Amino acid sequence: MLVGVIGKPNVGKSTFFSAATLREVAIADFPFTTIKPNVGVAYLRTQCVHQEMGVVDNPRNSSCVNGTRLIPVKLVDVAGLVEGAAQGRGLGNQFLDEIRQADALIHVVDASGSTDAEGRKVPPGSHDPLKDIEMVEREFDLWVLGIIRRDWEKTSRLAEQSAAKVTASLAARLTGLAVDEKEIELVMAQLHLKPEKPTAWSDSDLQKFATHLRERSKPSLIAANKADLPSAMENIERLRVTGRKVIPCASEAELLLRRAAERGFLSYTPGDETFRLIQTNTLTREQLQAIEMVDRRVMKVFRGTGVQKAIDEAYFSLLGAVVVFPVEDERKLSDKKGNILPDAYVMRGGSTTLDLARAVHSDLAEGFLYAIDARTGMRLAADHQLKNHDIVKIVSSR
Repeated sequence: MLVGVIGKPNVGKSTFFSAATLREVAIADFPFTTIKPNVGVAYLRTQCVHQEMGVVDNPRNSSCVNGTRLIPVKLVDVAGLVEGAAQGRGLGNQFLDEIRQADALIHVVDASGSTDAEGRKVPPGSHDPLKDIEMVEREFDLWVLGIIRRDWEKTSRLAEQSAAKVTASLAARLTGLAVDEKEIELVMAQLHLKPEKPTAWSDSDLQKFATHLRERSKPSLIAANKADLPSAMENIERLRVTGRKVIPCASEAELLLRRAAERGFLSYTPGDETFRLIQTNTLTREQLQAIEMVDRRVMKVFRGTGVQKAIDEAYFSLLGAVVVFPVEDERKLSDKKGNILPDAYVMRGGSTTLDLARAVHSDLAEGFLYAIDARTGMRLAADHQLKNHDIVKIVSSR
């Protein structure tokens, strides 16, 4: 699974991405700092099962910090979208194309209202972030609509004449967006569009189809960035009224804490509500003041910076992801080398034990016989749906 970070220019997307991944990327207080997409590894935070199972774990593909498993996941950050992006303005088509494979989107907005539609600095509170959300979503929808409209008259006519399913043609056309026929059929049913009569679909129908398809195939949440600025609080409440999932964020604060923790100045795990200073004698007065400000204006107000929460919500809430712990010895909860609970896999919601076998190794899936629930000892069929924090042994002939 892949989560994309989108938004207009100069809202703090690159800071969010850098804080989440600790990758060095270009960060500056002006539009279009990001030109090429940045792909990096962030971490999904979940409670580890080792305490529940009464064992000491030896993580291999992830890490365990004070009972919290941090599991690597992929993030992609693309350049900001501006009005007219769907027609290529600001290299918009290229940027949209780079986000097409994302399964979910974190839409970073400037909740303080201190940047205009183009990303230029303006007095805090003078710009409406709701307009930015509408603009970015509209440009994304227009881009999808442009793909659908290509030769639509011919495509729809041929589908009717040959009694073929128009869903197959649309799925083939939208395959680059990671959209399948099932999603297309669900959107058509939702809009009461007749699949056997696509020539009767109006331009308004196609526009609604593009919007609903984006909402279903690319679910999103709002990372209300710069939440610590005074002008942000009112806007955050206005954003919540829209019914969208909104998470107040302070990306600069998260980046400061992670860099300080990396240098051993303080103890902090991404997503924690507090941090603990370790060294103070090596910090300058300015550094101590910055850390104190983060504690006072961010941690105590929002109970965290929001960056990790946005990532967790994107995977767990938007995508319904589950974390599964595959083991080779279900009694010892270990692999063949004796490592306890060595791996944690992030699986898409609805995944089965056979899907887990494929994720671990293709040979396991090809020779799949059954799985075992390590908690109960029960055998699980190939189509058994996985639950969060399952501990599973795959039994295979290969």
